[in-house]
Amino acid sequence: MAFNDILESLGGVGCFQILHTILLLVPVALITTHNLLQNFTGAVPAHHCRIPSRLARQHEINSTKDLDRAELMKFIPLDQYQRPERCIQYRVTPSWHFLPNATVKGWREMGTESCREGWTYDQSVFSSTITTEWNLVCNQHSWKQVAHAIYMTGVFLGALVFGSLADRLGRMEILTWSYLQMGIAGSCAAFLPSFDAYCAFRFLCGVASSAITVNTISLILEWMPKWGRTLAGNFFGFSYSLGQIALAAVAFKIRDWRWLQFAVSAPFCIFFIYSWWLPESARWLILRDRPHQALKNLRKAARLNRKWEEGEKLTAEMLRFEMHKEILEIRSSHSVMDLVRTPAMRRISLCLILVWFSTNFAYYGLSMDLQNFGLNIFLAQALFGGVEVAAKLLVMVAMTFVGRRVMQFMSLVLAGVMVVAYGFIPQDMKMLCTVLAVTGKALLACSLTCMYLYTGELYPTEIRQTGMGFSAMNARLGSAVASVLHLTGDFSSSILPLIFGVTPIVAGFFSCFLMETRDSPLPDTIHDVESRLNNRSSDSEESEDEELTCELYLKEVL
Repeated sequence: MAFNDILESLGGVGCFQILHTILLLVPVALITTHNLLQNFTGAVPAHHCRIPSRLARQHEINSTKDLDRAELMKFIPLDQYQRPERCIQYRVTPSWHFLPNATVKGWREMGTESCREGWTYDQSVFSSTITTEWNLVCNQHSWKQVAHAIYMTGVFLGALVFGSLADRLGRMEILTWSYLQMGIAGSCAAFLPSFDAYCAFRFLCGVASSAITVNTISLILEWMPKWGRTLAGNFFGFSYSLGQIALAAVAFKIRDWRWLQFAVSAPFCIFFIYSWWLPESARWLILRDRPHQALKNLRKAARLNRKWEEGEKLTAEMLRFEMHKEILEIRSSHSVMDLVRTPAMRRISLCLILVWFSTNFAYYGLSMDLQNFGLNIFLAQALFGGVEVAAKLLVMVAMTFVGRRVMQFMSLVLAGVMVVAYGFIPQDMKMLCTVLAVTGKALLACSLTCMYLYTGELYPTEIRQTGMGFSAMNARLGSAVASVLHLTGDFSSSILPLIFGVTPIVAGFFSCFLMETRDSPLPDTIHDVESRLNNRSSDSEESEDEELTCELYLKEVL
């Protein structure tokens, strides 16, 4: 409570906290665009085999536009929906040529073969994507999902590495570097000539993306007094949803994948510049026995909050005295093993592993293939973002009055039910499928919002970044697995929604074992977490003893 009282005396949620939160959340919105960017940069337009060059020259065909449907049928067979086949053409022979009176049956007798000279793509929606750039179609179509899995693997490793590093080196050290890495790697990925190089730099973007996310939420929470944390945590979630709407708008305006990639990457260089103004977490500095730097940052916050006198009253000795127990208890270094070393930490970590994995597994499983919903891809992206904003507004109110644990449970279970139902609805019922998918994804987004806030409140300051990084690592593992599982979509249209739906339902029940943190102070040490669990157990035992006493008393009376 001591540090919370210091923040309250310096203005609580004042101008500093508001400006600090806004400057941290703008980059988070653009992180969302990177996570879902391949919906647009990797979109698969309508396509069919390119007309063989020899025949095109012979008949003076410059493009598919020069052919009417009847002429195109002489080159390309039609599928069951009477559209040109995407991956096969009629077999080319030396005597193959245009016969004015030929029949379709005669053309079919020639047999078919795979596309020999590439593909012709419909450019009415996108002028260029990585799919059209490197022909990631037909027997190469799986490479599109591989590219996204590589990005998510980068996010996974970034959470693993930068989470623990931030607890040792500081939140702002890692965050500033990550802004620069994202700006440079993302901009380079936009202009690389080969698919392999593109995947390598997207991997670096994923690493930076994870570091930005986990450090942002910790910095926001550690500069907020107790009563402002719920609001700040929910605005963190809103930034994700607003990023989706922004992505739809930017992608609608920029139809070339290279310029779209550059447009969402270059702003991180600006974030890198202004991040030098953002102060390190004073709470972390005090626990690392650096009270003089913490005092400097607290006085900066006091000046912006117009609390000059209160800021000047603070001294380094006062900060040490207020948190002397925590400073004595904190160890010089921590590892991931600290997350499972004690009973309370084991309970928290094991439950959060499943909750984070399942939520992101299902969320990105629904998010990564907007073209399958039968809607305009830009409208679908904006719709997903808009519905999420509305849902998160409701969750913000609910978490304040109902609590984190109840909302985590309800959002996961209801989302799972919606996604499972989506898998069993006939695909020709496009409207109902879209409603179920959008609702399920909105509920998963609510779970994500609750999860970021809840995790930050459950883990103590001394290993909060390690815990956030470990949790984010499991989340990104779920995202990467979802990318790989999308390759099975060709075999079954219902198995993926079933898998994406069952996992959050199971995770929802595991979330019931977590402790409620509403209106509780942020724990600073592992000992604080253990004490909270022991006090809860003691209270539970006392209530059981009281109930037993009442029962015995009633038996005697009766």
